[in-house]
Amino acid sequence: MKIAVEGCMHGDLDKVYATLKRLEEAESTKIDLLLCCGDFQAVRNEEDLKSLNVPPKYRHMNSFWKYYSGQVKAPYPTIFIGGNHEASNYLWELYYGGWAAPNIYFLGFSGVIKFGNIRIGGLSGIYKSKDYYLGHHERPPYDDNNIRSVYHVRQYDVLKLMHVAEPIDIFLSHDWPLGITDYGNWEKLVQQKPYFKEEVRLKTLGSKPAAELLDKLKPPYWFSAHLHCRFPAIIQHGENGPITKFLALDKCLPGRRFLQIIEIKSDPGPPEIQYDEEWLAITRKFNNIFHLSREYLRLKSDHLDNQDSRYWVKNKLNVRGAKPFEFSQTVPSFDPNKPGSTVPSGHHRNPQTESFLQFLELPYLLDITDELSTPKRISEFSSPLVIHSQKHLDGEEDDDDAHGDDVDELEELAAYGNDDF
Repeated sequence: MKIAVEGCMHGDLDKVYATLKRLEEAESTKIDLLLCCGDFQAVRNEEDLKSLNVPPKYRHMNSFWKYYSGQVKAPYPTIFIGGNHEASNYLWELYYGGWAAPNIYFLGFSGVIKFGNIRIGGLSGIYKSKDYYLGHHERPPYDDNNIRSVYHVRQYDVLKLMHVAEPIDIFLSHDWPLGITDYGNWEKLVQQKPYFKEEVRLKTLGSKPAAELLDKLKPPYWFSAHLHCRFPAIIQHGENGPITKFLALDKCLPGRRFLQIIEIKSDPGPPEIQYDEEWLAITRKFNNIFHLSREYLRLKSDHLDNQDSRYWVKNKLNVRGAKPFEFSQTVPSFDPNKPGSTVPSGHHRNPQTESFLQFLELPYLLDITDELSTPKRISEFSSPLVIHSQKHLDGEEDDDDAHGDDVDELEELAAYGNDDF
């Protein structure tokens, strides 16, 4: 199976798909699957642009709306995670994962799915320590603060991934695992991106939770994006342990290294995206402590017994099958002949998500208000994972990466500083 991996999409689906077509023709080969490492920008209409945390000059419709509307169909099965420049209102509709457009699948805020017999895991967003123990309290329409915090990684989503016991073949994250530069040519990296030099020196470049997941899951392949450059690394997990091949990729621009093709052995037969049994069991087990408030809440990393949930899910899948629920539009698509058309704002219940939760016999919580949220529900649910809720985290430092959320702005400043006036 040949899998294409792309860095930051930035809404340029047409360009990436065209590049793959040219590659297939030039190499006389066939691509089976495309993976994207975030900043996908699944913008359906002009209302979605308001949830995209980028400066106004970067707010463009680009090409995703054509795939959402059905005007064109993705020529390759496409799986993506979220980054820090997303139509966050739309991705929240698909928090658990689902079809963002026909043949284009969002992996969720965290998730594992199967493509053929290949298991693919992913973590959306970027890490900021100040928001890590908060719940998913943000709801559209977003203000100036939560338009940023909505895509910050939460412990709840990481902890679910830490409970994955079966092997993962490929893992996707938007920002890099903390310390990954120790395993590659960091000198070349800081020559190319000098504004990362101090973070590399202090070993603060990257995501602490991603590093913990890398150490736990040890997948053969790990792909990231975010920092707009190509960076390979090889991680040896202990003496004579398994090896992870890490690769960060650039954004989709001419002359940039934003694409990589890998080949993985797979069972014969037409591959398709399917639910992962273990992940559904984890989702069902953890839903009772789905953290949705602004309160800090630490969860223990103790492993929960998942066998009862696993057995229940297995029986359900044997009856229904593992194919995800069908794509469904929830708002009108952009119409270039009618720019500025009014589209309802706020949260929309996605039929895919509703069907998914009904299948797992779970309540719909994505539109719950903060006042009715997590602390009360958790106090009524006895779980060995819950420690306590508190306003401040003892001993927790604000170790956010110095470059902040927007790498594009840093690149602009660097280019400005190098101009010869």
